[in-house]
Amino acid sequence: MKTSIKQLAPVFALALLLAPAHARAPADPAPAPLVTTVAQKLAEAPAGSRFGVLVTTLEGEILVSIAPDQRFIPASNTKMFTTAVGYAQLPLLQQTAKGTGVRLETGAGGATDVVLHGRGDPLLSSADDCKTDCLQTLADAVAAKTRRVRNIVGDDSWLPDERWSPGMSWNNIVSRYGTGNSALTLDDNELVVKLAPGAVGAAPTIQTSGYYSIENRVTTVAGKDEKIEADRMPNSRVLRLTGTVGADAAPMTLRYGIDDPAHFAAWRLGELLQARGVRVDGAIEVRHRPLTAADDPETRKGAPATLPTEPAMLAELPAPPLADNMVRINKESQNLHSELMLRRVARQVGSGSIADGQAAVRQLMTQAGVAETSYDFSDGSGMSSYNRISPRAAVGLLSWIARQPWSMAWRDTLPIAGRDGTLQNRFKGTLLEGKLFAKTGSLNASRALSGYLTTRSGRTLIFSVLANDMPDGTDSQATAAVDRALVAIAEAL
Repeated sequence: MKTSIKQLAPVFALALLLAPAHARAPADPAPAPLVTTVAQKLAEAPAGSRFGVLVTTLEGEILVSIAPDQRFIPASNTKMFTTAVGYAQLPLLQQTAKGTGVRLETGAGGATDVVLHGRGDPLLSSADDCKTDCLQTLADAVAAKTRRVRNIVGDDSWLPDERWSPGMSWNNIVSRYGTGNSALTLDDNELVVKLAPGAVGAAPTIQTSGYYSIENRVTTVAGKDEKIEADRMPNSRVLRLTGTVGADAAPMTLRYGIDDPAHFAAWRLGELLQARGVRVDGAIEVRHRPLTAADDPETRKGAPATLPTEPAMLAELPAPPLADNMVRINKESQNLHSELMLRRVARQVGSGSIADGQAAVRQLMTQAGVAETSYDFSDGSGMSSYNRISPRAAVGLLSWIARQPWSMAWRDTLPIAGRDGTLQNRFKGTLLEGKLFAKTGSLNASRALSGYLTTRSGRTLIFSVLANDMPDGTDSQATAAVDRALVAIAEAL
């Protein structure tokens, strides 16, 4: 029988009555046998793996505690904190949200430039089958107004120019997971490459948009296996593909990061305009807002941020529903959208900088009663290797969320064990299938899982299990050990 998070509402409602505003767990831990069982399950992970575990009731009673105050790289568990801040500010964020806009600007000599303005919308699309939030709509507005333009300008100055957060690994930048952040985002800031094997010994065929130049050094070999590596220098538009692909492999779609999203969006708008018969005589340009000391809330010392003013638009798209995007952030663990959510919050409270976002997270954590020494965040997605949380910090946040009026809506954004999102293939056939709602996390030598689960007896528990320092290539074994430990907890209680 499928158990939805909404069916647990009466349990969480009872917790609202029983839990104090800043619930603190009692000092007495769980009976030793359960802790011992969990430790034994985790000991099945590869040698050298380090774990932290905290499991409590909704009322704050500690049931399992293993290194609960040690700090771990949380990977995408970071998105829990980002979306929690987003939900806390959601009514005001949605009220003030704007979609992408376009306008015409008269330049030197009376020539007309097209300026595309980003406002942090992560859903802008130029796909052929686009139905809503389409760049084509803005291209139509320009084509209806003029048949000749000079430059096309991508303006992402709605946010300061911070395309990557501190701690982003340079080798992730080429991938879709490390694509640049910008207020002007199109097609998830990903370059799509379609690759089909050729004859044995020949290069595969490649189809792409033309925004990058592709150096195709892949060789087709016998069989079905593929091992393709991508290499690109930062801010370069030359992508080198090397490796092999099996002649019997199915055609595949590869996705890579884009370093200057505003430039890419302006370039794509130029294509759409030319397809509509608009002559483009000039260049593709960008307007960024450089990061300055004034973008740091510590420097401003309580003074409001100075934000750029925008002229009237020729046309603009409706603001996307932010709550729907929260689902994609947590279910799919979408990095770019999470970063933009943090920056939306940051612009609501300041200038839109990462520092403003960090300040908003700290304010929420203080409100939740979570010690500032138990966490550090350098980004909103979890790609930063600088991020740290303890199991107690994660459980503290989850406990606080359970007492908020938007708690059920937020929980519905979490992956469900064995059913959807990043937990679709985990816990299948176990007691926890359909009964564990949690955010995953995955980064080099780091795995995390934090959320809520329902035990055999019907009790709802809050948990966080963090794993770091696994030997290279053993992450899946550590994940399996974590899953077995959580199943053991659910079966025992």
